[in-house]
Amino acid sequence: MGKPISPPPVVGGLRGELPAYLSNGVIGLRVRPNPLSAGMTLVSGLAGRHPARHIEAAALAPYPLAADISLNGVWASDASDALTIVDQVYDFETAELTTRLVYQPGDVSAEITVVAFCSRDDPTIVCQELSLRLDGLAKVVLRPMIDARDVEGRALAHERHTPGEAEPACDGSLLWETEGALSTCGLAMVSSVDAPVETRYPPLQRGRLYTEHSFEGDQRREYRLRQIVSVTPNAIHDQPDQHAVRMVALARRRGFEAIREANRKQWRDLWRGRIELVGAPPRWQALADATFYYLMASTHPSSPSSTSIFGLATWGDYHYYYGHVMWDLETFAAPPLVFLQPGAAEALLDYRSRTLEAAQKNALARGHRGLQFPWESGPATGQEAAPLPGTASWHEDHVTPDVARAFALYAAAAGDEEFMRERAWPVLYGVAQWIASRVTPTERGHELQGSMGIAERQQESDNPAFGVLACQAALDDALDMAERLDKPAPPEWRAIRDTLVLPMQGDLLASHDDYRPDEEKGETPDPLMAFFPLWRDLGAEVERATLAHYLSLADAYAGAPMLSGLLGVWAAWSGDRALSARLLEEGYGKFASGRFNQILEYRPDRFPEQPPAGPFVANMGAFLMSLIQGFPALRPTLGPPETWPQRPVVLPEGWEAIRIGHLWVRGRPYRLEARHGQRATLEPVESA
Repeated sequence: MGKPISPPPVVGGLRGELPAYLSNGVIGLRVRPNPLSAGMTLVSGLAGRHPARHIEAAALAPYPLAADISLNGVWASDASDALTIVDQVYDFETAELTTRLVYQPGDVSAEITVVAFCSRDDPTIVCQELSLRLDGLAKVVLRPMIDARDVEGRALAHERHTPGEAEPACDGSLLWETEGALSTCGLAMVSSVDAPVETRYPPLQRGRLYTEHSFEGDQRREYRLRQIVSVTPNAIHDQPDQHAVRMVALARRRGFEAIREANRKQWRDLWRGRIELVGAPPRWQALADATFYYLMASTHPSSPSSTSIFGLATWGDYHYYYGHVMWDLETFAAPPLVFLQPGAAEALLDYRSRTLEAAQKNALARGHRGLQFPWESGPATGQEAAPLPGTASWHEDHVTPDVARAFALYAAAAGDEEFMRERAWPVLYGVAQWIASRVTPTERGHELQGSMGIAERQQESDNPAFGVLACQAALDDALDMAERLDKPAPPEWRAIRDTLVLPMQGDLLASHDDYRPDEEKGETPDPLMAFFPLWRDLGAEVERATLAHYLSLADAYAGAPMLSGLLGVWAAWSGDRALSARLLEEGYGKFASGRFNQILEYRPDRFPEQPPAGPFVANMGAFLMSLIQGFPALRPTLGPPETWPQRPVVLPEGWEAIRIGHLWVRGRPYRLEARHGQRATLEPVESA
């Protein structure tokens, strides 16, 4: 297995692009080209009242890795014209971001190198090292800083001392409350300089909690400032500022280098699952590595509140999903995570398990039994948080079977009986009960009336194909698990599954009843989800006709979010390798942003009016699903893994094989090889 391909260095500042995104799945940072200036921070589980919509939404936290430098009395924050950004380098192998700067406010200049990372080994910890080399004598002052300026909320308390201790355990701590008092988080910092310094600890002032290290510097040596900060949400601890002190004091004892090496080891372990594209152009390998990196970075087994559709990333002009937990995560992020980082997949599902009461109440509010998962789930409460009046939440029913399917997939891949019994079965049972109360019996069978498919249209419809088939698949999963666990299954489940009404137009599986190709979003290929990833057997003629119809509309659709990333697989399943390669480019390759290969929500050449927003988890998950399950035709079930490959592999034109040296299957590492024209092989690593 070769090393992952990191993006090329970026020279200078932003040019209408997104800044670098650092994350460990619990903390997410937007780091500016000048990393000394505060970027943006999101923390899993931290929610506040949205200032315009007045709904529960992900809230910004104070920025933990801000800093400032003074040479001979001139602060960099006051002399931006004296600061030159040389370049920024993102190493995907180690998840470290390195920025080089030159600061020259007078006769003496400083070459500055800043290295930042978010620790996966200590998931509340973020670290930064600032190295400084002067070309003359200068009075130097360094300020590592927690910066809460421009962050909505308020400081409830800050401490410079450790109660009951003669010596403080850290530089200081801050208790932060979000807008609307929906959440709190604690931040605690330690800092050090590898030279004799005078150090001051002023109180919190104007939204900044900083330490000040002063010394006389010269050109004979390099000086190094290290700052370590714990960012702890109240979703992890009810007194998050105190727990942040505990975490950062432990980190100080471990030391910067030990934390750095432990983080690198975690990433070495993750990269064992690197997806190798044999025969594909190098650009596609680089895109696969970037996609792998950003999805792994955005998720973690310690995440208390799943993740959002942009991971833990945000920026100034995109916020329209409000950090809500949505169906995209179970449908597109969970499937690759199940095999690449199962602990993170389990954390996504844990969020749903912990918020089952909210799903039950949501069903009751709509007059249904069982569990109805919210369309836009609040990150802290798990309750419906769709912007008022909540239009999409009225009809987007498919989120509920989508969640159930993710639990079933994890159970199949892990083979964990305790998980099946204690976690998956309550969800599958509750969803099956909801389906039974949601469908309407008619002379045609059981209908899903007044619902909505993946395309969010102005008007709801009857029997949307994806919603109906997702319900059918969820009922299949519930029946299979009932048999596996020797649980009683109500007879109506089977009867409903067998009589759900599909929106057929001859051999074509249409998007919904009365579908027209020229209707609003008529090109959306959601019926193709029936074949992959839902694995519905509707017969060869239906599959052929439906693939042909929606692939003929693919050029009109490619560039929209989510399903564009699956177009290459569906074209391959039609047998057209050239079309597969072309649609892979149109449906995924052109979503990549030039700065650090971030995958955007919308293709910028097709939707120039949309702000650049990424990394977009649904698009990335769709691509990784394609590589792990779609092209290899791998269908995970409760049966033996060697039975999962379903059909000969068809790859995009020019590709020879997909190899993955380490997938987690049934609690042990497996190796996958999907070679064009052959059935994929999935075997334990020990016998590979």
